[in-house]
Amino acid sequence: MTDNHDYLTGGQSTRARLTADVTMLMLKGGGYAMVFCLAVWFTLWGIAAVGRLLPDEAREAQDPTPWSSVVPAAETVQST
Repeated sequence: MTDNHDYLTGGQSTRARLTADVTMLMLKGGGYAMVFCLAVWFTLWGIAAVGRLLPDEAREAQDPTPWSSVVPAAETVQST
């Protein structure tokens, strides 16, 4: 006589087993999504906390590279 200690298959039909498996997979996926969202939230919170620690002069300073977004025009190459 074998003892089946698996709570998902303990005397259930195939349909009930499928429903239980799908439910567990959905809960597992929701857990992964929650961990990912919390990691992103804590990262953004940490960046904002570091930004609040900066002195006021650093927040009001000019952009150190004002020309970084300007793309120079392509120079024409003259062949000889």
